[in-house]
Amino acid sequence: MWDVLKKALAMVLVLLLAAVCPGRLTVKAQDAPSVSAKAAVVLCADNGEVLYSKNSEERLSMASTTKIMTALITLEEAQVENRQVTITQEMVAVEGSSMGLRAGNVVTLDTLAKGMLLSSGNDAANAAALAISGSQEAFAQRMNDKAAQIGMENTNFVTPSGLDAEQHYSTAYDMALLAAYAMENADFAAITSQKNMTVDFIEPAQTYHLHNHNRLLSLYSGCIGVKTGFTKKSGRCLVSCAERDGVRLIAVTLNAPNDWNDHQLMLDYGFSQVQALLFDDSSTVLTVPVVGGNVQEINVVGGPAAQAVVAKEDAGKVERRIELPRFVYAPVREGQALGRVDYYLNGELIAFTSLQSAGNAEALQVEKGFWQKICDFFSGLFGG
Repeated sequence: MWDVLKKALAMVLVLLLAAVCPGRLTVKAQDAPSVSAKAAVVLCADNGEVLYSKNSEERLSMASTTKIMTALITLEEAQVENRQVTITQEMVAVEGSSMGLRAGNVVTLDTLAKGMLLSSGNDAANAAALAISGSQEAFAQRMNDKAAQIGMENTNFVTPSGLDAEQHYSTAYDMALLAAYAMENADFAAITSQKNMTVDFIEPAQTYHLHNHNRLLSLYSGCIGVKTGFTKKSGRCLVSCAERDGVRLIAVTLNAPNDWNDHQLMLDYGFSQVQALLFDDSSTVLTVPVVGGNVQEINVVGGPAAQAVVAKEDAGKVERRIELPRFVYAPVREGQALGRVDYYLNGELIAFTSLQSAGNAEALQVEKGFWQKICDFFSGLFGG
């Protein structure tokens, strides 16, 4: 009886607080979201920090988000040589989504990448794999080699398109690493951020229109990619990237019935946790003595600004340290780096700017003494 009474009193107190101080019961922006995904992660691409995680190390199939890797390798090949690919029947003999390739078409490698990232073309992924490596197996090995390079420790690629295969799997965290890496490729980032694109086929000589399946580009302010995916086994999979106020976040959901909403909640949460700090020392002017120069000292000014992303709660804890020698030897040239300003958070260096000479300091020409001239004379006679 007493327990029931205590619960009733507690409920009354909660209701009273809600009436008097409603703001205290409101869900805060920084509260971690509840998502539909079986596995999810939010990664800060600027510093590698995981801001949100749900089963992010669980190995799951990842459907067409696989094409992030396939498109990346294809674009890296195209950057060396954007060669033409003649489409064969073997290349287009693949089920599922398509960019509309037919045997006999001739397209470039970067056109195949666009077809993967916007139309999620399984035909484009298969064609690129065969054109680059000769077989799906050989291309899968290249994908896995690249995954190891990126640090994807719980990933194994089997198909270039993301069609289900027994040993084809990754994790939410690994896919976030992949997306962060891929978005550093300028060509990849330029393609995946587009809602629509046109591509030119060489044979037949026609222009085709591609529409991006990623609705988040329209739903979420600041979204700049990356890739959707779905199979019956994998469920709905989505990898997204968004930028706001100098912060870049990657969000991943695997097997998420409500992925569009999940990503908006996750990205909002991520942006509520971190902020970008700009370290601008351009107004810093110092002096340093010059030894052996035509001037006794030289002005030193701050160089280009630097940026770091930190947790909002740590923004006021950054320590600034100036590193500059007690003196420098002439000659010194304008713009020469003479020192730097370091920025530390909890003892860890997070950013630095350079300190540069604001002018020139020429070395003095010292008149040689009599015996030094005699030594130089004989050195010239017998020096060979």
